[in-house]
Amino acid sequence: MFVLKSLVAAVAAAVVLLPSVPARAASPISLTSGFYVNPDSLPAAWARNNSGDPRAVRIQSSIGSKPIARWFGNDANIGTTVANYTGAADGQDKLPVLVAYNIPGRDICAGHSGGGAGSVSAYRTWISSFAAGIGTKPAVVIIEPDALNGLDCMTQAQRDERLGMLLYATQMLQQKAPNTYAYLDAGNAGWTAASTIAYRLGQAGIGNIRGFAVNVSNFYWTSESITYANSVNSYLGTAKPFVIDTSRNGKGHGDGWCNPAGRKLGVTAQTGGGAELLLWVKTPGVSDGPCGTAPTTPAGQFNPDLATRLIDGT
Repeated sequence: MFVLKSLVAAVAAAVVLLPSVPARAASPISLTSGFYVNPDSLPAAWARNNSGDPRAVRIQSSIGSKPIARWFGNDANIGTTVANYTGAADGQDKLPVLVAYNIPGRDICAGHSGGGAGSVSAYRTWISSFAAGIGTKPAVVIIEPDALNGLDCMTQAQRDERLGMLLYATQMLQQKAPNTYAYLDAGNAGWTAASTIAYRLGQAGIGNIRGFAVNVSNFYWTSESITYANSVNSYLGTAKPFVIDTSRNGKGHGDGWCNPAGRKLGVTAQTGGGAELLLWVKTPGVSDGPCGTAPTTPAGQFNPDLATRLIDGT
């Protein structure tokens, strides 16, 4: 009897000492009743604050009233900011789409959207707080647009640092945001070879998260993006779900990537459509940089003329 009691006590102690593991991810899609529309998105705020402008009604109707991802950068209170945003969506039973965009050396190749955290340790703190801010609330996260493609413009030491940060980001979202579908950015159909980006996705920890994203802030047709994503999947050890940015691909790629003329809004956020999700990741009307049809508008700033061009396809 003594031996039996001792065995039971030992088993109980072992159970107590087992490390905690994150809960198995529930589908944030099934946990919600549609995509969250941010009432304070840049186009919605512009339309509200410029109600007398003849463009305001059209911009609000065609863009500001639609589900659009919110981009998060350097913020000393990022955990609270993210918690408040995902909490607002959760309060409406809606699914928010967030973009983590704060990696050091951000947009290193083009430079228009430069910035990011000041160091590796600062980024690790930031992304850990970002993930904790989501917590168990349902969400979709796009991880660091252009980060993997930007490796082409880095030294080997910088590449290793960046890959380590992206790996840590996937681990934090896996551990701290169990009801989030997170997707590493994989560029677009006209940038890095599918075999190369698949290898980099593996290095960056795609096995920890839901999948990858393509066409973020670009213009390729959805069909082209599906073909590219399927090619990426053919090089991955295990095929992963993918999402496509359709915010500005209503007339395909055209000429150039920086505020080019003749582009148009694509289909609004939905499940399916040839991918796991079609999303408006880039905010329509927000400048890519001081270039193209907005030569004096800095990257990240809303321009109503860019917005109306996308509405009209001009």
